[in-house]
Amino acid sequence: MYLTEHFGLSLGALVIWGFMMAFFFNIFLYFATPKKSACLLFTSFIMFASYFSSDSFFSWFSTTETYLHWALWDIATFVIILCFVLFNKPMHKPPAYYYVAIGLILNSILFLLIYYDIYIKYNKDPWLLWDIYSFGVNIVDFTMIVALIVDRDILGLIKLKNGIKALFKGQQVKHTA
Repeated sequence: MYLTEHFGLSLGALVIWGFMMAFFFNIFLYFATPKKSACLLFTSFIMFASYFSSDSFFSWFSTTETYLHWALWDIATFVIILCFVLFNKPMHKPPAYYYVAIGLILNSILFLLIYYDIYIKYNKDPWLLWDIYSFGVNIVDFTMIVALIVDRDILGLIKLKNGIKALFKGQQVKHTA
C-alpha cells in the first residue's frame, strides 16, 4: 500500500518482468549447460505464468475480495509446483524451489491477513500490518526472483533447515519403563 502509492502499478510490472527474465534465464541454462534442472525450469515458468496471469486477470476480480483472490492464486501456484515435485520424486530440488515455496506461503499469509483486516474487521486506518504487508510482499517477490536466477541458498534458509533437522535427529529420547 505504501509502496504502490509511490511507485504505482510499475512495481507489479517490475515483478512480472523479473519472473519473466528468471524464466528466460533458466531456459537458456537448461539448453546451454550440461546441468539441466527441470524443476528449476518448471518452477520459473509456473511463477512467471502465475504472476502474469494474475496481473492480466486483475480487472476481472478487482472486487472487495482481491486480496483473497491473490492468496488463493498463490496457494494454487504452490500446489501446482508441489505436485510437479512430488510426481518427479527422484528429481533434485534446487534451492530456488524452497525459496519459491516459502515465498508463496508467506505471500498467501500476508494476503489473508490484510484481507481479514480490511474486509472482515472493516479496518480503514493504516497501521503496522499494512506496512508489513506492503514491504513484505515485495521483498518476498524480489527474493523469489533472485533465488530463481542465482539458484543458491542466499539467506541461509536451507542451511538453517538442515541444522535444525540434524539437531533433532541427533537427540534420541530414551524411554525407560
